[in-house]
Amino acid sequence: MRIPDDAPAACPVCGDAYDSVSEHDAGLMVNLCDNERYRRVCFDPVAVGGAPRVRFYHHTHDCTAGDDRHDAPE
Repeated sequence: MRIPDDAPAACPVCGDAYDSVSEHDAGLMVNLCDNERYRRVCFDPVAVGGAPRVRFYHHTHDCTAGDDRHDAPE
């Protein structure tokens, strides 16, 4: 995992503010059930130097307070 220094100001997936971003190049596991810190995490596949990566945009409860538009499928 690395923290990218070229991360955008807003999440490219949902457009909301985010608390932090991390970039991964290997196995992933996500479990946000009853998470006290993060309400959701958006996943954005990117290429870095031609290699595939996945960026995780971590949204806190404060960043998404009262905003359920991305939580339910359309």
